[in-house]
Amino acid sequence: MKSVKGGVTAARGFLATGMHCGIKYKNKDLALIYSQNPCVACGVFTQNKVQAAPLKLTKKHLANHRAQAIVTNSGNANCCTGKIGLSDAQQMAKSIAKELGIAKENVLVASTGIIGKRLPIGKIVSKASFLVKKLNANGSSNAAKAILTTDTKLKQSAVKVKLGNKIVTIGGIAKGAGMIAPNMATMLAFLTTDAAIASKELRKTLKRAVDASFNSITVEGDTSTNDMVLILANGLAANAKLSRRNLGLFQEALEHVCLSLAKMIVKDAEGGTKFVAIEVKEANNALQAKKVALKVANSPLVKTAIYGENPNWGRIAACVGAADGAITQGNLSIFLGSEKVMHHGAAIATNSTKLGTIFKKSEIQIKICLGLGKAKATVYTSDLTHKYITINAEY
Repeated sequence: MKSVKGGVTAARGFLATGMHCGIKYKNKDLALIYSQNPCVACGVFTQNKVQAAPLKLTKKHLANHRAQAIVTNSGNANCCTGKIGLSDAQQMAKSIAKELGIAKENVLVASTGIIGKRLPIGKIVSKASFLVKKLNANGSSNAAKAILTTDTKLKQSAVKVKLGNKIVTIGGIAKGAGMIAPNMATMLAFLTTDAAIASKELRKTLKRAVDASFNSITVEGDTSTNDMVLILANGLAANAKLSRRNLGLFQEALEHVCLSLAKMIVKDAEGGTKFVAIEVKEANNALQAKKVALKVANSPLVKTAIYGENPNWGRIAACVGAADGAITQGNLSIFLGSEKVMHHGAAIATNSTKLGTIFKKSEIQIKICLGLGKAKATVYTSDLTHKYITINAEY
């Protein structure tokens, strides 16, 4: 597996672009990803019960597991907008489909931004022709820029992997910086691949990759209304069609791209200054491990201690004991970086000078051993800062 440049246009046959259509005061706010060949397609969506119009429409369009384009706007979520919102989402798909010469059902729609305001659909429709004309094989960065909201950095990743005697490419872009939590967060991710793969296998690999990446990150524990991960596979690599028996390398490559993008989201967390990996080991099962990791990752007390560079590991121990599926104190061991601070339920002597430097680093690892079994899980998070409060008080 080799990392390459190109994001969503790294794979054969994919074009992309992004532009400013006037939804936001400035900066790009309309993106398009297009495959020159029809694709097998699927998605993973937010579990929030309040769901935006474009998400509902995209689910409907994916009923046959086929698509050829993804159009996305930022600056307006088109959420809580009633029947008119659904009509606007349909018009968004229809206008792009007309310019591309494809069925409107083959256009997937996504939106991100302010909730509760009508989408200025006229601005999108009036730019549809120009947007399609701007499609190009080097347009990933422009598309990645057009989907940003409070993000400060572009999020792109791509890899090549050899499957049999063919080279397959997987690429992606994402957005997200706040309201980040599993199932899913205020984030969008769009993935493309030239692999030949059946829809059933594509759905399985995507779900597994999302669980290990986008559903393993959190900034403050809030999920949102518009969030989705979509993947298009156009088969232009001409590999032997992937099946259950030979998915291993493809799965590994897809997980790599998804985790790379997920980590970029955490590193760009609103107001964040620290990237924190919380690894829970020796759990009875992976679900227990993940619940404990998320309890620690979402704790304001832990997150503010990390921001204040205060290695107050007692807050971590308290979170573990309060987690769903909590364990008894006697089994618990905790490490901050390479320093063990608690062993089988009791504090141990530590080098205070060395311990004091751990939270001063920009990347921090916390390891929690439950002493129960062999299962494990890792969750990625950020610290909680004054700037986070400022951003979200004003948004």
